[in-house]
Amino acid sequence: MASLRSISANGIELSVREAGEGPLVLLCHGWPELSYSWRYQIPALAQAGFRVAAPDMRGFGRSSAPAEVGAYSIFDTVGDMVALVSALGATRAAIIGHDWGAPVAWHAAQFRPDVFTAVAGLSVPPPFRGRGRPLDTLREGGITNFYWQYFQKEGVAEAEFERDIDLTMRTLLARGFSDPALSLFVQDNKGFLGGNACADHPLPPWLDENDLAIFSQAYKQSGFRGGLNWYRNIDRNWELTAPWQGAQIHQPSLFIAGEKDAVITGLIGNKRVKEMERVLPQLKRKLIIADAGHWIQQERPDEVNAALIAFLKECAT
Repeated sequence: MASLRSISANGIELSVREAGEGPLVLLCHGWPELSYSWRYQIPALAQAGFRVAAPDMRGFGRSSAPAEVGAYSIFDTVGDMVALVSALGATRAAIIGHDWGAPVAWHAAQFRPDVFTAVAGLSVPPPFRGRGRPLDTLREGGITNFYWQYFQKEGVAEAEFERDIDLTMRTLLARGFSDPALSLFVQDNKGFLGGNACADHPLPPWLDENDLAIFSQAYKQSGFRGGLNWYRNIDRNWELTAPWQGAQIHQPSLFIAGEKDAVITGLIGNKRVKEMERVLPQLKRKLIIADAGHWIQQERPDEVNAALIAFLKECAT
């Protein structure tokens, strides 16, 4: 049974779910999620002999949500994880991230190989730092309506998502980034949810009404600003990571994604998956799970857990 407590780290408070004893493993969730997204992994990893800590990341759930947009850079979010390891009385950990948590995990391994001895990313491939700022690159390519761009103006996406949080969470989690009806390109005057929000949209088998209520209640309390501020640092992150241009991650690594996840099926994502060994020379396994979408650790917990446990037992003990 996981316990829940607040831990001071890197100048903020992190709400952390913990379970188990043994080598430390951090689980970093993505957007729009919570530490609850790891509800299937926490007990399984603890049972397998690991000490598991899954925080609500900065800006999410019960953790601190600084007001400043600039407080959500990759240095801040990785800094939280470095400080969390120390606050837990450890000096080393394996780190696993999904969605936005994956860049945190990849960069944590890249920035602090002395702390993070093994790394796994779910759904989002490792960092390939391009030649220009990502938002500039989109504009130069004639793209002006990608969801990253829609999220940039403070207050706009917040207003859309917070108008009916129950409906927002049902739409985002039940349809997600694998449903072609929920486009990552935002049509004028339709918002990110477009015309796809439906109060009686059926939930997938991996998400029940109780799960959905837990996510919705958390966002009713926190709002969406904190998580959206991660997107507002995309160009700044590119600037901050200049010293790691072309750098590799030399720790043992693992990648897991769903076959139908739009993050890896697009032209850029597909290329990054195929070429990730350039960044991950110690990649142990690249697992693409058939007929699965973006919320992979919730959708297919048995396969994800088996892959994570095998990886951790080989590389993090």
